[in-house]
Amino acid sequence: MPSFIKSLEKIRPLYDWAYKIVLLICKLLLIADIVITSWSVLGRYVSFISDPHWSEEMVLTFMVYMAVLSATLAIRKRSHIRMTAFDKYLPRKALIALDLLADIAVLILGVILLAEGLEVVSPAGNIARFAKYSSLPNLSQTWMYLPVAVAGVGMILFELEQVFLRIEEFYRPDDGREAQAQ
Repeated sequence: MPSFIKSLEKIRPLYDWAYKIVLLICKLLLIADIVITSWSVLGRYVSFISDPHWSEEMVLTFMVYMAVLSATLAIRKRSHIRMTAFDKYLPRKALIALDLLADIAVLILGVILLAEGLEVVSPAGNIARFAKYSSLPNLSQTWMYLPVAVAGVGMILFELEQVFLRIEEFYRPDDGREAQAQ
């Protein structure tokens, strides 16, 4: 087994910490969504509670953040939907190689999302600079476009771990699965 794989074990606590932080952020965003939505609904039907005019746009913004952050969490747990119909018929090493190829493709997507997301929210980016929320004209919609870059960072972070884990899995001794499949 390559020695750089063993060094991954030393930084695994950092990945665990990053996962917990992203999970906490998702939970807080969900709570904020529930509170704002409840406040908005109550404001429509209860006379002494005012309906905030900005509620819909903030709820949608928080939902976008939750979607991209939870997608990065799914990468870490390998819980994305995937085709596994032929997995039991493939040799173990071929299956790991195909999984590694898929992880590299998602890693490339993460790099593209990060680059394009940063371009949109940069001061030179025309979209984020001029776009404003209609209900909050002082707030730039940079916050609405930023999740693209955030998704890129999360995908890169957790996909790097997955790539290293696949390489480690490739060098791990066979558990007899290939003999059972034939």
